[in-house]
Amino acid sequence: MSELNRRTFVKNTSVIAAGLGLAFKNRISAHGTKAPLFEISLAEWSLNRSIFAKKIDNLDFPVLTRKHGIGAVEYVNQFFMDKAKDQTYLKELKNRADSEGVKSLLIMCDNEGPLGAPEENVRMQTVENHKKWVEAAKFLGCHSIRVNGYSAEENYYESQKLVADGLHHLCEFADEFDIHVIIENHGGHSSHAPWLMGVMRFANHSKAGTLPDFGNFRIRTNSEGETISYDSYRGTAEMMPLAQGVSVKNSAWDDYGQQSDLDYEKIMRVVLDAGYRGYCGIEHGEEGREWESIMEVKEKLLICRNWLQNEYH
Repeated sequence: MSELNRRTFVKNTSVIAAGLGLAFKNRISAHGTKAPLFEISLAEWSLNRSIFAKKIDNLDFPVLTRKHGIGAVEYVNQFFMDKAKDQTYLKELKNRADSEGVKSLLIMCDNEGPLGAPEENVRMQTVENHKKWVEAAKFLGCHSIRVNGYSAEENYYESQKLVADGLHHLCEFADEFDIHVIIENHGGHSSHAPWLMGVMRFANHSKAGTLPDFGNFRIRTNSEGETISYDSYRGTAEMMPLAQGVSVKNSAWDDYGQQSDLDYEKIMRVVLDAGYRGYCGIEHGEEGREWESIMEVKEKLLICRNWLQNEYH
């Protein structure tokens, strides 16, 4: 039996033995007098299959999120790619979120070019392409946009400097809007935490930050077909000092290309030990049961939060 299941079993058995009245009293004690250690948000990519299939519309995302008991959202620009400057559309999206009491946290930005392109004109065009999303994020009430730290330059150190240059220029613009520009470990060099933190040092800007994704420390497949990865727990710890959020997937990597189920208690201790008390964004939706799997991750986070509540307060 896994540690999570064992603890859940013990907890449930104890509650039954003590009676429902005591269980209720404990719930009030944990949540009524102390602020939660962290809040839970939902990354829109969790629903990407349904959105691409047009079963769900981007405008409905905040409403559906609230319906499932989650009070904050992380948008994906791919789902409203042509609407970044459409004030009517953005106003409707904001109104739907506000009317549900849903907080807009960030926009995950893809398909706007390589931030670390070796060619300066391409790199600066990528910066320009992202500016509209900075403005959209500000309008929606977000604190950040998430960008990708990609470069066609294969050299480890040169690619760091190129991505850092693009990031710095974009942060200069975003600073005017009080918006952070954060990079997720999202494949390639960016999934090697020391490389990414090197980018942050080279960028040297207060608006530059990170978005640790627990399940995205797979770096690449080598010429022999072997998976190269970085330990998720260590990588998250290294990225946390500049984290503006975290993305919760249901799996983790080790240093040897092996993937396993996420140890929720272990990873949340990493997050909390860094002093982070913000939102943890669920980014997990299994095919054919997106909402069911989202709610399973939510429940695991809530159980973990209950375990750790008193210890970290």
